[in-house]
Amino acid sequence: MKDTFKTIEKPTTGEFKDKGSKFLAYTRPISIEADFPLFLEHIKKEHPKARHYCFAWRLGMDKNCYRANDDGEPSGTAGRPILGQIDSFNLTNVGVVVVRYFGGTLLGTSGLIAAYKEATIEALKAATIVEKIVKNTYTLEFGYEKMSDVMNAIKRFNINILKQNFEESGTLIIAIRQSEAEQRLIEIRAAIMKISLEEAKMRENTEGVTIRESSL
Repeated sequence: MKDTFKTIEKPTTGEFKDKGSKFLAYTRPISIEADFPLFLEHIKKEHPKARHYCFAWRLGMDKNCYRANDDGEPSGTAGRPILGQIDSFNLTNVGVVVVRYFGGTLLGTSGLIAAYKEATIEALKAATIVEKIVKNTYTLEFGYEKMSDVMNAIKRFNINILKQNFEESGTLIIAIRQSEAEQRLIEIRAAIMKISLEEAKMRENTEGVTIRESSL
């Protein structure tokens, strides 16, 4: 199971000039589609006198969630070249906005495609590309009589605790690498119930502990 993807570590910029027109590219890592409009609005406020704000973004492990926008440039001359470079760098969870200041001379279709492409390349070349691991999150709820067993199991398998709460009962939110999640949950259940892995595979529930997937 593939559970890693490449994205950029932090925002970067790039610049390309041609015949007086200036193309300023801005990149930003994004996690959800709702992140992008805020990013675009920020860039527009930074450059209120620009002629165009063309952009593209791609999201998700399968890379099927994307958008490209020419913002008034001839169809296919801006958004698609920007998106093409996101793909060329094999990235996802990335948004790019290229701001154009018009220099008075028309560049033509091929000139525009090249300009938006080159500006994007410059910004992405400046980025630190990182590989992220996709993790599943789970909520564990348990009474205090089970706390020692639960915490020992979590520590034994070096599970990442994202959040914990101890009031009337104990609650943990944990993260497990997606490709390891199924086996790791079996191991955790076996450790908590002090049974073999084979027995844990046959059990649908963990005695005294509720384990469910979390959206956190």
